[in-house]
Amino acid sequence: QVQLVESGGGLAQAGGSLRLSCAASGSVVSVNAMAWYRQVPGKQRELVAHITSGPRTNYADSVKGRFTISRDSAKNTVYLQMNSLKPEDTGVYYCNMVVMTPLRPVNSWGQGTQVTVSS
Repeated sequence: QVQLVESGGGLAQAGGSLRLSCAASGSVVSVNAMAWYRQVPGKQRELVAHITSGPRTNYADSVKGRFTISRDSAKNTVYLQMNSLKPEDTGVYYCNMVVMTPLRPVNSWGQGTQVTVSS
């Protein structure tokens, strides 16, 4: 069994910064890809940033140059540094990891953390 626990969301003003963290625990052998998604009411969950074990990164066009995804593989943790925040960054942020367990790979999701950016 795998659990992903997120932290770091909250309220920020436009132009401010927040840092999200997500740590995997449980039957974790290693973690391949890690990602952050965002969801707002009435819309589909969208990919914000993705990082491989390489690590290679890619970002949604809307956050390029403002957000940075990074990972600490020794801690099975992924981070999202969000700078120059905009009101349209508001949403629930979910981390996602493809976790290798002793039995099989497991696609796991965090519980979600609310990010609210005020203008």
